[in-house]
Amino acid sequence: MLDGLTLDQMRVFLTVAESGSFRAAAMRLSRVQSAISHAIGNLEAQLAVELFDRSGHRPQLTPAGATLLADVKALLIKVDALRARAGGLGRGVELEITVALDPQFPLPILGRALGVLCESYPSVAFRTLSTPLGASFEALLKGGCDLAISGIDLINPAIELEALMKVRRAAVAAAGHPLAQTDQPLGTAMLADHIQIVGEDPSALTGQRDYGVVSPSRWRVADNITKKTLILSGVGWGSLPLWMIERELRDGDLVRLPVAAFAKDGETTVQTYLAHRVDRPLGPAGTAFREALLAALPNAHPIR
Repeated sequence: MLDGLTLDQMRVFLTVAESGSFRAAAMRLSRVQSAISHAIGNLEAQLAVELFDRSGHRPQLTPAGATLLADVKALLIKVDALRARAGGLGRGVELEITVALDPQFPLPILGRALGVLCESYPSVAFRTLSTPLGASFEALLKGGCDLAISGIDLINPAIELEALMKVRRAAVAAAGHPLAQTDQPLGTAMLADHIQIVGEDPSALTGQRDYGVVSPSRWRVADNITKKTLILSGVGWGSLPLWMIERELRDGDLVRLPVAAFAKDGETTVQTYLAHRVDRPLGPAGTAFREALLAALPNAHPIR
């Protein structure tokens, strides 16, 4: 009967399949070989299928055994995850961390921090929300996330800010775009005949303000990937994080524009911040993520 199946039988089955023999499985599990054979025999009787062909020198998985092995692996993974999550609950570890992320923050740095978090808290799920400008703070205030990474410094007594890094941005256009053909400072009059590709701000906090918008003719897009694609296609020009366009600048697909309203070489700098609710202290995994993120920043000092 299937109700009699035990996790131990399944682990024995998996160990025999992975090690290649009953003897090797017995050594790995620190049991006598007869106990391994007995466990497999009982499992086969309960499942009413032969899991191993024992006619040769070494036991070989039968077609039925190979099929059921995949199910057993999946089940044991879920059981281990359940145990890890239950252990985490006992220690007050979060089930999930949601971070509202401004898309201009360098994703490689985020990835390094998440790699550390995954090793330390493998049972904690991680979720990101793409939230430009004030949308990160809106998500935080409305309880839609645990942490926010933003490129603006809205002051709110309910939110604690921590400076992360400055992100360099540059005004660029495709190499064949008319604006790319001059090295003279580009003022409003020269930009007026060309479309500026700008990011849409969905936030009520900052949606009425334009950041870095200097051209009267503009197209709005929802994300930097679309923005970059349109600029590369020659539709218009715009400002993008340098970390996102290093290869295109190096290969000559994109050219910096000397926009007069920006700094030298059309560059602007945005200070980014890590934010969380004052009334909701970070749990163990959230604290570990914060420390890993700070440690992953350029020229970061070890977190003490």
